[in-house]
Amino acid sequence: MSDVQTVSKFLAESVVAATSKDAERSLKELEVEDGFGLTLLQVVSSDNLPNSTRLAGALFFKNFIKRKWVDVDGNYLLPLSNAELIKKEIIPLMIILPANLQKQIGEAISVIADSDFPDRWPSLLNDLASKLSTNDMVTNKGVLTVANSIFKRWRPLFRSDELFTEIKMVLDVFTEPFLNLLKAVDEQIEQNKNNILPLTQLLDVLLLLTKLYYDFNCQDIPEFFEDHVQEGMGILHKYLAYSNSLIEDPEEDNELNVIIKLKSAIQEVVQLYTTRYEDVFGPMVNEFIQVTWSLLTTTTSQPKNDILVSKSLNFLSAVAHIPKYFEIFNSEEAMSNITEQIILPNVMIRETDIELFEDDPIEYIRRDLEGSDADTRRRSCANFIKELKEKNEFFVTNTFINHIKTFYPQYESNPSKNWKYKDLCTYLFTIVAVNGNITSSGVSSTNQLVDVVDFFTKHIISDLTGSVPHPIILVDAIKYIYVFRNQLTKAQLVDIMPILAKLLNSDEYVEYTYAAILIERILSMRESISSSTLIFNKSDLSGSSELLLSNLLSLVLRSNTSPEKLAENEYLMKAVFRVLQTSEDLVQHMFQELMTQLVGIVDIISKNPSNPRFTHYAFESIGAILYHAPAQLIPNLIEIMMPVFMNILTQDIQEFIPYVFQLIAFTIEKISTVPDSVKQLSQPILNPTVWELKGNVPAITRLLKSMIKADASIFQDLVPVLGVFQRLIASKVHDIYGFELLEVIMLNIDTTRLVPFLKQIAVLLLQRLQTSKTEKYVKKLVVFLGMLAIKLGPDFPISFIDDVQDGIFVQIWNNFVIPTIPKFGNLQERKVAIIGAITILRSNLVSTKYSTIIPGTVTSIIDATLSESIANLKTDHIDLDNLEEISTFGSSFSKLFSISEKPFDPLPEINPVQGVKPFVSKALMEYIQLSATQFSNTIVPQLSNETQSKLNELVKN
Repeated sequence: MSDVQTVSKFLAESVVAATSKDAERSLKELEVEDGFGLTLLQVVSSDNLPNSTRLAGALFFKNFIKRKWVDVDGNYLLPLSNAELIKKEIIPLMIILPANLQKQIGEAISVIADSDFPDRWPSLLNDLASKLSTNDMVTNKGVLTVANSIFKRWRPLFRSDELFTEIKMVLDVFTEPFLNLLKAVDEQIEQNKNNILPLTQLLDVLLLLTKLYYDFNCQDIPEFFEDHVQEGMGILHKYLAYSNSLIEDPEEDNELNVIIKLKSAIQEVVQLYTTRYEDVFGPMVNEFIQVTWSLLTTTTSQPKNDILVSKSLNFLSAVAHIPKYFEIFNSEEAMSNITEQIILPNVMIRETDIELFEDDPIEYIRRDLEGSDADTRRRSCANFIKELKEKNEFFVTNTFINHIKTFYPQYESNPSKNWKYKDLCTYLFTIVAVNGNITSSGVSSTNQLVDVVDFFTKHIISDLTGSVPHPIILVDAIKYIYVFRNQLTKAQLVDIMPILAKLLNSDEYVEYTYAAILIERILSMRESISSSTLIFNKSDLSGSSELLLSNLLSLVLRSNTSPEKLAENEYLMKAVFRVLQTSEDLVQHMFQELMTQLVGIVDIISKNPSNPRFTHYAFESIGAILYHAPAQLIPNLIEIMMPVFMNILTQDIQEFIPYVFQLIAFTIEKISTVPDSVKQLSQPILNPTVWELKGNVPAITRLLKSMIKADASIFQDLVPVLGVFQRLIASKVHDIYGFELLEVIMLNIDTTRLVPFLKQIAVLLLQRLQTSKTEKYVKKLVVFLGMLAIKLGPDFPISFIDDVQDGIFVQIWNNFVIPTIPKFGNLQERKVAIIGAITILRSNLVSTKYSTIIPGTVTSIIDATLSESIANLKTDHIDLDNLEEISTFGSSFSKLFSISEKPFDPLPEINPVQGVKPFVSKALMEYIQLSATQFSNTIVPQLSNETQSKLNELVKN
């Protein structure tokens, strides 16, 4: 068992940059030791250790639990005794920990509860509830923190009987002590209004009770809360108007005090009740509108109040969404008050926004463009206006357009002094003009009462081409085009591109970044939402792609003061990738130079991977070069890449390894040979430890497949290769890669080398079918058998299966293959399954030994061929706008779409959409003609009337 001293030493070293890698590696080596998790908890609980070490221990414990608690099937990965001890120790420990450690351990508890509660952790509820009291607020805070960490996981879950059973179980234990504590805390806050220490503790507990109030009501309103709505919501209403000078410091601008946090949490509950339970909450809504209005008109503009103002505006948006309450706002007086007292003060740019623009530009950009401003005043005002506009578009539009008309003269009278009014006008016009949401694809629908192109011509284009009183005005102009680019013509966008390219030379961080973002978005525009055809192609960049790439990469390298700083601006790297993708081979003469620069960037950021999105697009850019490079240039590019790539593999930089494997695999696929510099990887990639990290599996499978296809002689000993297949096929998560690898093995390695292993391969496939089959597994097996028939002949799959046990093929075919063939949605798999089945019908073994499968197989083929529900049509179009967000490094696989691998197609000449039916028709006709008498006398009578009718229709066509 690991000792506390050793583990704490490595944890202390893990927070020092110079020793962090080695320390983390040492800690992961200790993970396999018995009791490691308990040792981590001991470190976290040790008062005599530095806070940084304890926090590192809490973080490592959280991630350890995420990785090592259970497998995909919910089975413990730790010894049962360790798991039980951790559950026994973790609750009492968390209750006494400081807040920063509580947060990390609370997340770990949530992970444990997700798999274990309630069935494998039945004591949890009573352990928590029994510790609540009306006098010990320190313990109460710990207990409620634990409870919230567990129960908040209900919030995003889909409704299910299992979920509601769990919630009811919790409510049966918690509701009475919860309400009693809520009332007791309310009384004691009044009693201690002049005693800061107990008052702070009581408000902290009330904040947690409010969060639990939301947790308990997030899925449906429980009967208990419905019965006590006046008591519960009455207390919450009281604290929306609460103030206490002991807690609140009017001079403090940024730090959120507990009262602000409490009011923000209350507004979340109020919004939930308004949106979901208005039938119960309706009589109290007006009271909350009044107190919210008062709160919004009296709360200062200090940044510390931003979240509270945002939550309050979100509540008003929820109110406005309900028609009967909208009438409160639907008058000139009300709209005037709303606009002047609430909206305009909260959308006018503040000094803190300008400071953010200047001091933390990357954060400014993320807030402005990516929706990380969800809790900002501006975004919440925009949502409120949108809700009002949906109810009365004409009235609301005219109200704000009239305000905009009054602001422009103020701006024009003194632009350098009043530039904020121009910013305000552009922002308000954008809100009013947009219908629906602003997405990464721009806006698809606009307000017909305003003209966005006219506004662009009169007020925006001049800011791009002339001088502006403040850089934010120029950024506003770029963002306007970003939002309404779908409404502009290609000719207008072509005229804008040189302006944006020039802005890449700006010294203003936000300016050149917005320019890069807009260039990337314009180049990603498609002819329509459903089209894969891009509006801009390489001819549109014929005179500018070289300059764009040089400027963008210069901007990236400008920040080369540290690996973290270099990787900070992913928008620039994404623009590099998009320009490379659009340029295709236009900049072929630059490929070696560009590859050197990109690999150099990767080498630098590998020293401390910090921004997964920057990393992703750096590797995508390398992929784009490889994809568009001619085959004869690939060896030179490999020579540039491999030294850095080998260093990444040697240093075990796990965040980068899947990318490296994909890129190396692609180069092998492109030139159909394995370079000497890559051959040295052939044995290391078979090491079981390489396959343990989930994110490695798809990429390393692709690399192994590419090496086998290019030169199978590299692997003289097939046992380790087949060992990898065995590992993959046994996993419900990775079995698809097991089939991919086996497919390549069967088709590319000489059959005489495989003969000694074929029976064991079939045994492994059938064992998995017997012990833990899934629909996905069965479909992959059906496709695999079809592929064997198509490529190796109709007798091969039958003999392959029957070698396990004579006669078992017919059982597998009848029980799994026949029922599955009509169920394919993926067109490629459907094609292989159908044609593979037809091929097997022609086997001599079927006609002589297994003729009983013919009627069912024919029926299944006909049903699948004539089915109209052929969904999930696959195209070559890669929608980079709608990829899953790349936000953190982790165990999930990040696929490089610039070099995406197409699935193997054993019949490329047959179109999976239009070509299957004619092929089946012809094949069935030939099959029937070969044994016309037997088919008519023996097979047809076993087909249903409906199937006979379908067969006739198919054969005639």
